[in-house]
Formats: sequence, structure tokens, C-alpha cells
Amino acid sequence: MDGGSEAPGEDWGPFGRPLFNDPSSRALSRVGVVDVGSNSVRMVVFDGAARSPAYFFNEKIMCGLGSGLSETGRLNPEGRKRALAAIKRFQRLAEEMELAPLSAVATAAVREAEDGPGFREEIARETGLRLYVIDGEEEARLSAQGVLLGWPTAQGLVCDIGGSSMELAQVGNGTVGKRRSTKLGPLKLRDIKGGKKGRAEYIKRVINELRAEFPEDQKRLFLVGGSWRAIARLDMQRRGYPLKVLHEYRMRPSDVQATVKWIRAQDLQTLRAEAGISEARMSLVPLACEVLKRLIHTFGPKEIAISSYGIREGLLYEQMPDPLRHRDPLIEACRFSEAKDARIPGYGKALYNFVKPLFKTDKYEDIRLIRAACQLHDVSWRAHPDYRAEVCFDNATRANMGGLKHWERVYLGLALLHRYKNSRSGSHFEPLFSLVPEKKIREAEVLGKAMRFGAMFTTLNPEHLGKLKFYPKKQVLELRLSHEAEDLFGEVAQARFASLAQALNAETKVIRPR
Repeated sequence: MDGGSEAPGEDWGPFGRPLFNDPSSRALSRVGVVDVGSNSVRMVVFDGAARSPAYFFNEKIMCGLGSGLSETGRLNPEGRKRALAAIKRFQRLAEEMELAPLSAVATAAVREAEDGPGFREEIARETGLRLYVIDGEEEARLSAQGVLLGWPTAQGLVCDIGGSSMELAQVGNGTVGKRRSTKLGPLKLRDIKGGKKGRAEYIKRVINELRAEFPEDQKRLFLVGGSWRAIARLDMQRRGYPLKVLHEYRMRPSDVQATVKWIRAQDLQTLRAEAGISEARMSLVPLACEVLKRLIHTFGPKEIAISSYGIREGLLYEQMPDPLRHRDPLIEACRFSEAKDARIPGYGKALYNFVKPLFKTDKYEDIRLIRAACQLHDVSWRAHPDYRAEVCFDNATRANMGGLKHWERVYLGLALLHRYKNSRSGSHFEPLFSLVPEKKIREAEVLGKAMRFGAMFTTLNPEHLGKLKFYPKKQVLELRLSHEAEDLFGEVAQARFASLAQALNAETKVIRPR
């Protein structure tokens, strides 16, 4: 796949030159990872070498390997059979996909069970796969690296809950700091003596010990793990939240407290069916709620963020060349998408340079969204024209891309919707618009209409044919045409230019060459 029309040494400003065609990055294509946890066994195959991982294959089996481990000291017999069967299947699939050897890791259950070594030997004998057992601090490190894969600038505490353990790790400045592992997994908490009171005392004691080891105030808590994601899904349901994307979902401490209380008052089976949560997962949610409530009370974060990235993504991050680690996952994903799907790869940059004078900002947070929209402006061109605007919006809001807050997803969706359609009124996506500040909704419309004008003005570089300039005080939108552009500025182009001016609430001024 060609990476676009840019020359290899061309300066891309704050975004850097594309890396996904470099050999060290291309080596990440089709990386397979198996994660043998206390509750589930999962295989993920990542595809492509963009900074945001694309999931070529993703399958999970709820085996419950760690169920009853505290009482017996051994892996759950039925869970062991199911896990072995799943791993056999995964190894065969990897052979069919012609993958490089799978990276396979096991966590708390296999680590602690007396028959864990025998289970590893059985897997090696039956499948040829070598299962690496990682300790608690390594588990915490890999989970935190998974968070950094999604948010390179993440600052705060990463908390990963599995079936048999819970890990805590500090992240900041692109690195993983202090980390600790505890036995606060729901499968272990089931076996604590003393009922609910004994369990509450145990949870409080362990989390107080963690607080002593992590005394710094934390603005943000990043949650990793299936039980946390289930709680977040239930929080969405309680709040009537319109965007059902768990990654980067944000909650305030008061939201969590209200949801924990709400869950207690519900029938779990009814709740499970309504939220689409598996029975095995739902059975652990009440115990995970007890841990999360105490964790938030003790550490006092201002915000809680859900990460769908964890150990598996941390293993991918481990293999990334350092220059790729520090790239913006959103921009790299958009580049990859443009190179693969756009009619004219590389045109997004030209379009970005054409529309950027309309936006008086040098903030990277703003520029990256404008850049991303321009790179995605044409990737859905194969969709039916009557539905292209909807497909664009849907792709932007639901795509598996890292480094995007929920309001930013909707902002991108709105910009791309207006790339193909003048009006957004009457759209069935309207409930999602409430996630975006009103000022940003207007900005997304301007961006979309600017792309709509620039993209049809010419199939070459619009910057060479005309220059846009906006004078906000005078409320004037100026277009300065070159000699080559006069014939291209026809009726349709004029109508789209007028629509852009209307979005800016501005008068138009066209300067033609003499």
C-alpha cells in the first residue's frame, strides 16, 4: 500500500512524516496475542501498522480458570478444559492466518495455582505454544502500556481488574512508574470470610495500603478490565447516554456512586439482558462495584476514564519502535485510512492547508481534529451518495480509534456529515450532538462546508488555485482566485462557497486575477 503522495522527506509540521510504511512499523502487521486471564481467555490479531490498532480478529471465551482457586489452590477443572480447547483453536487459527508466533501471557490464576506449571506444559505439548506467566507488577506495567497506546499523554493512575487480581500503576510523560498488584479480583473476593462485612473490611484495608504507596493526588483514574467496562456500560444505561462506545467514556465520582447504588436496587438478570452483559461477567459486577466505590473514595480522582486497551495492547506497544510510540494515534489512524481508502491519497493534507486559514488557532488539540477530518473526508466515497453523510458520521463516531474523547468523535462525525450534506436537522444522530459544546458544533459545520467546497473546487491542490481568508471582525469571507481557477469556479463551486459563508455568518468577497 502506498503511503500517499508526500515525498519521504517532506515536513509534516507537528504531525511528523508517515511511519506506517517503514520496515520497523510494517513488522507490526498481523501481530497475534493470547491473554490467559483468571476469568477469560482471549486472542487478538492486530492488523496494519498504524498507531491505532486495528482488530483483524478478536475472540474471547469466559473460562473462569480462577474460580474456586482460593479454596482448592488449583485451576478450575472445567475452566482448564475450556481454556485448553480455546488455546488449541487459537493456535490453529494463527497457523491458518500465517502469523508470526503468537505472544501468549497468563496472569494471576495460572501464576498462583499449584497446577499452573502442569497446565503450561499441557499447552506446550498439545499446541506447541509457550505460555509466559507474568507477575503482578509486570501485569500492571503491560496494562499501563495499553493505556499509553491509546493516550500517549495520559497522566494519572491505571487500575486493571481481572478475575483474581487488581493492579495499580502510575503513568505520566509517556512512561509507566510505580506499580503494585493486589488480590482484589472478584473471584478472590468471593472467598473472603465474614460475608459482606468481612469483605468490606478487607477491601478497605488493602486500598488504604495502596493509598500509602501512591500518596500523590491523582486527577484521573484509568480503568482497564471487563468488570470495569461492565459497570461503565451500566452507567451509560442509567444516564441514557447516547454514544455506546466504551473506550474513552468518562465518569465523575458522583456518577459512579449513583450507578453503584442504582445497580444494587435492580434485578441483575433483567439488567444483564438489557445491557447485553454476559451472565459470567454480570455475576462479578456487584463485587467489582464494592472495590470501585472504595477506590474512588480513598484516592479521590476528579475523573474516571474507561480504557478498552489493556495487556494485549500493551504487548503491541512493547513491540513498537520508539518513534511510533510517541505519535498521535488519531492522526496515524487517519493517515492509514486515507492511504488505504481515499480516491487520491495525500489530498487530505492539501485540503487541510486550504481550509486552515478559517480557524484562528495554534492549539494542537484543535489542529489535530481539523487535520483528522481532512484526512478522512474521502474515505467513505464508495458509500451510496444518498447515505454517504450518514456513513461518514457513523464511521467517525464508532471507529476503533484511540486518542479521541467522545465529544471529539461526534465533532469529527459532524464535520464529515457536512462535507457531504448542508443541513444536519432531522438527522437520527441528533441525540449525539448534545455531547459537543455549541461553539464546537458551529465550528464542525464550518469545517465540513469548507471541505465540501475545497474538495469539489479541484481534484488537484486547491491551495494553488485559490486562497481562503476570513476576517471575523468585518464578517467577510474572501476567496482569492488564480488564473487557472477562474473556469473551475463554476455554479456549483459558487453555491458551496456561499454555503460556507452562511455558516460563518459572513459576506463573500471573490478577488479574481487581473
